[in-house]
Amino acid sequence: MDLLDWHRGRLSARRLAVLVSHLPRDSATQRELHGEAADWSVTDHLLAAVVDQLAEANWMFATVNRDEDAEPLEYPKPVPRPRSERALPEPGPEATAAAEVRNPSPAELAQFFN
Repeated sequence: MDLLDWHRGRLSARRLAVLVSHLPRDSATQRELHGEAADWSVTDHLLAAVVDQLAEANWMFATVNRDEDAEPLEYPKPVPRPRSERALPEPGPEATAAAEVRNPSPAELAQFFN
């Protein structure tokens, strides 16, 4: 397919848009638009979510079953995920402070498991 056909009038803008929108995930255009996020499939995102949930469940179990005088366990860090190049800009400090995660206390976790 020659893209010059669009300029020559042999390829409609609609057909060109359809061809570009259905490019494979590993195409140069997708990589330019989405960065390394183009490499991640739905399965990869789901697996990362499963790993995060499993780590969180293990952390909850260990926190509930530890000695009360022991140091609190560090909350597990999520699996790093790629950011899209076209992602929204980073939120300001007020949105970041509102979105901070508060770790539940051992008493709250014990109530959850009872």
